[in-house]
Amino acid sequence: MNNTLKRIAALASLCIKGPGGKIGILYCFIVLALNLVEIQLALKMISWNKDFYSALEKYDARAALWQIGIFGLITLASASQFLIASYIRQLVQIRWRTTLTQASLERWFSNKAYWHLNTDENSPLDNPDQRISEDCRIFVDRLTGKGLDLFTGLVGLTTYSALLWKLSAFPIAFTLFGTEIVIEHYLVWAAPVYVLISSGLTHWMGAPLMKLNVIQQHREADMRFALARLRESKEAVALENGEKAEREIIDRRYKRILENWRHRINREFILGIFTRPYYMTVLRIPLFLAFPAYLTGYVALGGLMQLGSAFTRLVTTLSWFIFSYKELAELSATANRLASFMSQAEAVGKQPSPLVKIISPDDRLHIHDLTVRNPSGQNLLHIPELIVRPGEAVWIDGPSGIGKSTLLKALSGIWPHCDGQVALPSGKTLFLPQKAYLPLGNLAECVAYPDKPDNVERIRQLLKSVGLTCPRHETQLEQAAELGSDYRLSGGEQQRLMIARILATRPEWVFLDEATSSLDAQAEEQLYRLLRTSLPDTGFIVIAHREPKGLGEYRHIDLWNKPRHPMQDELAAAAA
Repeated sequence: MNNTLKRIAALASLCIKGPGGKIGILYCFIVLALNLVEIQLALKMISWNKDFYSALEKYDARAALWQIGIFGLITLASASQFLIASYIRQLVQIRWRTTLTQASLERWFSNKAYWHLNTDENSPLDNPDQRISEDCRIFVDRLTGKGLDLFTGLVGLTTYSALLWKLSAFPIAFTLFGTEIVIEHYLVWAAPVYVLISSGLTHWMGAPLMKLNVIQQHREADMRFALARLRESKEAVALENGEKAEREIIDRRYKRILENWRHRINREFILGIFTRPYYMTVLRIPLFLAFPAYLTGYVALGGLMQLGSAFTRLVTTLSWFIFSYKELAELSATANRLASFMSQAEAVGKQPSPLVKIISPDDRLHIHDLTVRNPSGQNLLHIPELIVRPGEAVWIDGPSGIGKSTLLKALSGIWPHCDGQVALPSGKTLFLPQKAYLPLGNLAECVAYPDKPDNVERIRQLLKSVGLTCPRHETQLEQAAELGSDYRLSGGEQQRLMIARILATRPEWVFLDEATSSLDAQAEEQLYRLLRTSLPDTGFIVIAHREPKGLGEYRHIDLWNKPRHPMQDELAAAAA
C-alpha cells in the first residue's frame, strides 16, 4: 500500500510540475471553493428539512409552499455549482492528462525505449500503447475525482460533525448488565462507529478486486493487441487463409478475459451483498437512531427530519471510502502499471552498453572487435576489423539466420546483445530495413520522412525517377487524409518509395537490409544505378542475396560456408 501511495504521489507531482500544472492547481482550488459552496448549500438543505416538515406537522400550507419555493432555489444553486465545478474539473483533467501523456511519450521515445522494451524477452512490460493512451486518462480522471472529493469531504466532516453535535444535545440511556449507561450526543458517536465497521467489512470483502482489476486491464490490452496485429497483418492472413487460426488466437484471449471477468463479478457480488443494503439503509438509519428522541419529546417532526438529514450528510461523508472503493482499486492498479512503465522506460537510457560508439575521426566507418549475439547469448558474427571509406560500396552476402540484419541493428545502436567498438561518421546516416516503413500521412510526407516535405514538386520528380508514376500516386502525393500503413502500394512499390526517400534525404551513409528484395533484377539494377549517379559520394552498406549491380565497384563480403567466425579472415584481409 505504501508503494502504491508513493507512486500515486510521484505521478501527481509529475502532473503538477509539467506545463500548465500551476494553472491546473489554480483550477483545483476553484473547484474546492465551489465544493465549499456545496457544503453551505447542504447546510441550507438541512435547515430546510426542519422548516418544511414543521410546516407540514402544523398543517401550514402557506409556510409549506414557501419552503417548496426555497427548495427550488437551493436546487438551482446546487445544480449550477455542480455543473461549473464539473466543467472546471474537466479542464484540469485535460491539462494534467496532456502533461502525463507527454511525459510518458518522452520516456517512450528517449533512447529508443519503444524498441528495446518491445523486443526484450525478459521485460515484464506489456501493451505500452494502452499505458500511454488509456492509463494516463484513467489515472488523471480518478485522481482529480476522488482526490478533490477527499479534501472536500474533510471540510464537510468537520462542518457536519459540529452541526450534528449542536442538534443532538440530548442523551440516550439504557441498562446493560444492570448498569445504567447514558451517552451524550450519541448520534455524533454513532456515525463514525457505523461507518468504521462498514468500511472494514467493505475492504475485507473487496480487497481481491484490486488484483482482479490489474489482471483485467492486462487481458483487455492483450485482446486489443491481437486485434490490432490482425489488422496490420491482414494481407498475410488473407493470403494464407489464416482466418481460423487467427480466430482461435483471439478466442483464447477473450476466454481469458471472461475467466477473470467471472472472478470479478463474483467478487463484486460478494461485496454487493453488504454494500447494496448499506446504500439502501444509509438514508434511513439516522431516522431510526433519532426516533427515541422524537418519542421522548426532545425533538418535533421537523427537528427529527433535520437530525436525520445532518446524520445522513455526516455518514455519507464518512462513507467516502466505501462509495469510492471500486474507483480507488482502479486508481491503484493504474498507478502501479503507469509507474512501472515509466521506470522501465527511464531505465533503458541508464543501462550501460557493452558496445562503444564514437564519432569517427576521419569520416570513415570503423568496426573493431565487434561480436554480435542473439538474445540467448549465442554468438552470431565476429568482426575483428573493418574500415569503409566515404563513397565506398560494401555488399554483405550470406545465408539466412547468420546475423546479417542483426549486424545492421548493432551498427545503428538498437541491438543490445553485442560488444566491441564502432566509430560512425558524423554525416547523415540512413538505415532502411527490408520491410518498408510508411508513416501515417500523405505520400510526400512519407518520402521526406523523418523530415517534413519542403518541395512537393521535387518529391513528385523523385517518385517519377523511381518508377512511381500512376495517377493514384499523384492523388496520394498531397492527400490530406492519413492513408494508413500500406498506401495501397505493392511490396515492390513500397521499396521503390524507400529509394525515393534516400534520394530526398541525401544521406552520406546508407545501410540497406534486403531493401530491393521485392524488385526484379532489372529494376533493382536501374535503381542502384540511380542511387550511385545521384549520390556519388555516399557510402553504401548493402545486405542482399543478389549482387547489387548498378552500384559500380563494391567490396564483397561472403559469409557462406563459414561456420565459425565467418567474417574473420576475409575482413582482416580487406582491412589490410
